[in-house]
Amino acid sequence: MSSISIKDIAKAAGVSHSTVSRALRNSPLVNAETTAQIQALAREMGYSPSAVARSLVTRRTQTVGLVVTHISDPFGDQVVDGVEDLATRAGYSVFLSSSHGNPEREVAVVETFHRRRVDGVIVLASRVGRLYGERLRELNVPIVLINNEAAGSLGSSVSVDDEQGARLATRHLLELGHQRIGYIGSSLRPPTSLRRWSGYEAEMVRAGLSPDASLAVVPNCQRDIQSGQAGLGHLLAEGVTAVFCYNDRTAIGVLLEAHERGIRLPQELSVVGYDDIEPSWYVTPPLTTVHQPRFEMGRLAMQMLLDLLEGRAVSAQVLPGKLIVRGSTAPVSKP
Repeated sequence: MSSISIKDIAKAAGVSHSTVSRALRNSPLVNAETTAQIQALAREMGYSPSAVARSLVTRRTQTVGLVVTHISDPFGDQVVDGVEDLATRAGYSVFLSSSHGNPEREVAVVETFHRRRVDGVIVLASRVGRLYGERLRELNVPIVLINNEAAGSLGSSVSVDDEQGARLATRHLLELGHQRIGYIGSSLRPPTSLRRWSGYEAEMVRAGLSPDASLAVVPNCQRDIQSGQAGLGHLLAEGVTAVFCYNDRTAIGVLLEAHERGIRLPQELSVVGYDDIEPSWYVTPPLTTVHQPRFEMGRLAMQMLLDLLEGRAVSAQVLPGKLIVRGSTAPVSKP
């Protein structure tokens, strides 16, 4: 069955093409009665407006490009849901692509989206703002970054306060009586890792404990779980009773290594992660962690993009983290 065109509707209604076009756009140049009749006829005939033709008129494609690190990344699922929830309500479609953690591929994907004439781009867990900020500006397409590594490098960004979240995690362990608290960072995302280390260090100082560089380790590993496994051995030699990890996957690596070594959790070692990804709910013991409001971050990024498209001013949004206490932390064991 061939598609119905404006020409077909005009012929059936006995009016000009331009009258039908205006009526379908609710133009005030066509009286209300004629507009209602033409719109009703269009529905009866099964007319579906051409997205391509509409984009030529509006200069909008009603599409958004979303770049994630990996399609399977457990951090990104709720962010994607949040973006799509608001995008759908606003009449936008979302194109998804992955950067595989490679900043050059990240900017290449953004440029590909631009060539495909998306109206705007959202980039998750981005290093592109730190490395290619000027290149992004030259594209002249609205871009919003989520958890951009270089905080404040672009005004159009949404993130969670890394230092505040790290302080919550460290304070929880201190309140449980731990003083030898280790930190396992990330060699893959140095700026974010450093901010979380800064929050950890600030909270230790607030508690009257001198910073001890031997309690911080940043393993040179390509996967977070491997970082957790490698980092625990070093920290055990330093006599830690608790570990704060860069993210939940690092913490899961610590849990795996602790089980391998026969260390009882949390009786002999408390562990805190960061992100509150779904696997953290199901490991043994369930992981105490810092929750990032990922769905809200996705919705907020999409709203920021819509504001940019309408010419409204936006500013960087920094959300607070929230401590979620589960079974991986307990009061320090008395000797």
